[in-house]
Amino acid sequence: MDTETTLQFEVEANASPVPASEREARIADPGFGRVFTDHMAMVRWSRDKGWHAAKIAPRKAIEMDPASSVLHYAQEIFEGMKAYRLADGSTALFRPEQNARRFQKSAERMAMPQLPEKLFLESIEKLTEIDRDWIPTAEGGALYLRPFMFASEVFLGVRPAHEYLYLVIASSVGAYFQGGAKAISIWVSDDYTRAAPGGTGAAKCGGNYAASLVAQSQAIEKGCDQVVFLDAAEHRWVEELGGMNLFFVMDDGSMVTPPLKGTILPGITRDSILTLARDEGIAVREEPYAIDQWRADAESGRLRETFACGTAAVVTPVGTVRSSKGDFTIGAGGTGQLTQRLRDRLVGIQRGEHDDTHGWVKRLF
Repeated sequence: MDTETTLQFEVEANASPVPASEREARIADPGFGRVFTDHMAMVRWSRDKGWHAAKIAPRKAIEMDPASSVLHYAQEIFEGMKAYRLADGSTALFRPEQNARRFQKSAERMAMPQLPEKLFLESIEKLTEIDRDWIPTAEGGALYLRPFMFASEVFLGVRPAHEYLYLVIASSVGAYFQGGAKAISIWVSDDYTRAAPGGTGAAKCGGNYAASLVAQSQAIEKGCDQVVFLDAAEHRWVEELGGMNLFFVMDDGSMVTPPLKGTILPGITRDSILTLARDEGIAVREEPYAIDQWRADAESGRLRETFACGTAAVVTPVGTVRSSKGDFTIGAGGTGQLTQRLRDRLVGIQRGEHDDTHGWVKRLF
């Protein structure tokens, strides 16, 4: 069966949706990741049937056997993306096909079946359409979409599972960082690494994030907002934060970002920033950047700005870096001009307020 063209979604509307008045109260100030919509998308895969049983259904708890493979061997991947309310009242996604393709790459790395791009996009679009009223109208509001897949076979054995469940849930969200995109402080982890060559660093899987949590907790204990990881081999090269890519802006107007060599997640926001910067004629180098060089460049003034980027937080300035070897401040410790300009342009495209010359915005309805 050609799932690209023949698999249809059955739609089962929630018979008891959240009342409109309660929904509006929830999405007025939703925070991030705590307010969920009425429905979810679901598709099953098995070795015998392939992809099947596609449906949009009421959001509810998942019943799982305690021997479900994911609970023991962690075959699980996910994505993160947003649906936006545009100025004209329509709804749109930002580069959703890139999420679909990264989802396939993650699945390949984790020995899981690859969900067809068309099926991924249809699951996102249909869920967004049925739960469109959950998109906050407040500035910065969006519908955060979380596609994920896990091994659902009831089996204890170290091999790829023969059954998987793909789901999409949706969450009404506001700004990721409370109070807006203020400059954050980050802690350089000496004790932990996020990924190693040959590992799963380029896959968007839960294990990568689980491994980062103890370091993130350490960062918070040190009074920082986020943690930055160095490479596993030399513990010298800057890689990424727990969930965001990094960029460094130099005094000659050029930018540097760590290269994608299998240990860093290929962020869609990262790729968009690279494109927007090059549109402006900014020289961007994807090359290794050492922690000692970062400190030296900040102290000499050669480094003017540092920012992190990702779907949830978009573009976030880094003001202070702390470590066991001492602290240093980047520029004036606030939001740099180029950081703000790139953020404004990217958000403007996502919200339909700036020209979309690259065809990134996919209008839905």
